[in-house]
Amino acid sequence: MRLQKILYDFNELLQAFAQCATLWRVQACLILLSCVGVSHLFQASATAQDKSDNDQVYESILRPAFQSYCLKCHGADGVEEGEVNLKAIEGSHFGGDVEMLGDLIRVLDLGEMPPEGEPDLKPEERQRLIVELKKILNVEVQKLTTFDQAPIRRMNRFQYNNAVIDLLDLKCIVFTLPERMMREHKQYFNPASGKMPDVVTVGNRPLGKSQMIERRLGGVAAFPQDLRAEHGFDNRGDHLSMSPLLMESFLKLGQSITQSPDFVQRNIGIWKTFFEPPKTKDQWKSSVRSRLKPFLTRAFRSPVTSEVLDRYVNFANAQIDHGAEYSDVMKSLTAAVISSPRFFYLYDKVSQADASSSVDEFELASRMSFFLWGSIPDQTLLDLAFQGKLNTPEVLVGQFERMIKDKKIKRFCDSFPSQWLQLERIVSSVPNQELFSQFYFSKYRDSMHMLLEPLLLFETVLIENLPITQLIDSDFTYRSNRLQNSYAEFGDSPLKGRKAGGAVGVLTFKRVPVTDRRTGGVITNAATMTMTSGPDRTQPITRGAWVAGVIFNNPPEPPPADVPPLADKPADEESGLTLRERLGLHRERSDCKGCHEQIDPLGFALENYSPIGAWREGYANGREIDSAGVLFRKHRFNDVVEFKDAILVEKDRFTRGFAEHLLSFALAREIGAADQPALDQIVEATAQDDYKIQTLIKNVILSKPFQNKTTPK
Repeated sequence: MRLQKILYDFNELLQAFAQCATLWRVQACLILLSCVGVSHLFQASATAQDKSDNDQVYESILRPAFQSYCLKCHGADGVEEGEVNLKAIEGSHFGGDVEMLGDLIRVLDLGEMPPEGEPDLKPEERQRLIVELKKILNVEVQKLTTFDQAPIRRMNRFQYNNAVIDLLDLKCIVFTLPERMMREHKQYFNPASGKMPDVVTVGNRPLGKSQMIERRLGGVAAFPQDLRAEHGFDNRGDHLSMSPLLMESFLKLGQSITQSPDFVQRNIGIWKTFFEPPKTKDQWKSSVRSRLKPFLTRAFRSPVTSEVLDRYVNFANAQIDHGAEYSDVMKSLTAAVISSPRFFYLYDKVSQADASSSVDEFELASRMSFFLWGSIPDQTLLDLAFQGKLNTPEVLVGQFERMIKDKKIKRFCDSFPSQWLQLERIVSSVPNQELFSQFYFSKYRDSMHMLLEPLLLFETVLIENLPITQLIDSDFTYRSNRLQNSYAEFGDSPLKGRKAGGAVGVLTFKRVPVTDRRTGGVITNAATMTMTSGPDRTQPITRGAWVAGVIFNNPPEPPPADVPPLADKPADEESGLTLRERLGLHRERSDCKGCHEQIDPLGFALENYSPIGAWREGYANGREIDSAGVLFRKHRFNDVVEFKDAILVEKDRFTRGFAEHLLSFALAREIGAADQPALDQIVEATAQDDYKIQTLIKNVILSKPFQNKTTPK
């Protein structure tokens, strides 16, 4: 029997891809059918009373509003801007088009429609439209009874590294992960305490190769880093492809792990219970079966069938009969397991229901563990799944509270916040050294200090269960000596000690109060200001798009391909203009106006921050900076502090955007219209508990999208 037969169980792999292909075919058919009008079938399932009430609301409220404010651009004389034709809608059911309903609610709620220059809705009219459209959306979502499919996907390399560590109880990492932006020194992270220490010692990737040196398995090379989805995360199924070359690398990876010279007893926590041979040789074969069953169950996250177990046991027995050593046989089995599609693929089992159905206990355990720990479930979760107790609300809440206090929650902090904030962009930031020499010291850059401030803020908010509003306007932060001194212009007291804040390879960060609200939070920190700027000047459009996408989860569409970028240096005839005035000349196109109305106020609110986050009152040409604007076309502000106040007035919008990011990360997919009612409930529950972050995360886990699956046949 060849090792490859186990290492690459093509039957398993084909079944996995067949399931995936079936889902793609079904989704394609659904899209095609919706185009020819199958969505009208949903209307037939509504009760006569619902239809009567909704039609009355539509005729008395919605249709008149559309005619007065919308049809000029969305339906009059065949005009369909944004491919939306409200004139073609027949009745309150909107043709079952929940995506259109969701979009209508969003643009009305964010004040994006009607556009500037057109007659605007009165506040009470706008709110009434939103309320009635949400009622219709909830009815249509209940008719659909399905959520978007969480796609079959392989683990990304961050998850694979964690899963192998947990399966084998490794005392080191498998391979180095450059995407882990912050390195913990002196083990400051203790979530069970509910308190972050006032002084932490950390490092990060821009510090150089010294930060990449960790105890790991020698001779094991990581597969290529996984790319992030647009406006998404690196765990998204539509971006985690599996090429034949990568498939082969998984085979080699499993073997290289077990053949590493460091794969020895001192590094393997389960060595004695799994790899060490029994006392007598006649016990070898019987022990293989008894040891393999719980091992495979843990690796595959579900009960292992007799057929699968026998396949591995038969291979082991054949090796033993040929004189192989017991430990070597178990290593071969381990290599086979961690190279199996059952291990490195994540997917829900096919449901026999036509609509969404509850995930089973083992699928729920995996969803929780990969969401919070980026890894396979531990034995506690699996035991509860076997007992059929995990999906009861009180047990689920108890497990969440246990997991959020476990040190493995550091993996959530190592993956979600850096991707949510798009902090990888700062690594490639290169401010003009002649203009911003203070950004550079020795051969290192201030970005290595800047990068850590928002990450430490996020960890503190999570561990101490603070309101998520601290992420907008915090009354504390963590800074190194050098970083604090660079904020001195804001009136912050300098920190005593070495200017660099510690040795080159290790940085000491201290918790300090924020005494000037122009700093603090994730929006106005130096890292965000630097990574959203160019080498020579600020980029208000980039900053505005960042705020729209990250803070409110409402990213603008990409600009048209034929729009030239604004030059870093103004032409002679523009030399006396402010940047706002220069951009005004470059955005007169009708296809650009809508997005600029959305993002310009967000970007120019931050214009007082230089390309490296330093405060300034004016431009080099002597003109004063104008940072005034209007948020959501109803909250006027004159400076960045008033801008923060406006966001805090709209904190429910931030809460919703943040919840959408979390739910998307948890389910590895985009958020759809069917998820909107659940998001309403998450926001409401979070608001009732003073916007505490752990309450928000807990309610993501308790939500229907998290606990349900759709697996079309």
